[in-house]
Amino acid sequence: MANVTIRNLPDEVHRALRMRAKHHGRSTEAEIRAILEKATQPSQRIKLGSLLNSIAQEAGGLNDSEVETFNQLRHKAPSKPIVF
Repeated sequence: MANVTIRNLPDEVHRALRMRAKHHGRSTEAEIRAILEKATQPSQRIKLGSLLNSIAQEAGGLNDSEVETFNQLRHKAPSKPIVF
């Protein structure tokens, strides 16, 4: 794991971090880690399948006969691995 050193951190910021950590029942270091994790990971990550599904729903979706047509046309044999 990586280490980070923060220089010239104002005393009032350090004090606020310590108070926040105490409020959450963890060390100041753990509190800073939690803040950084939350800031760098989006809370609502959009997944490709969900995005495509929402687009299909907005477009009216597929009815049962359209789904069956796609299932009949779909190639069902397993894919062959790529050979390099």
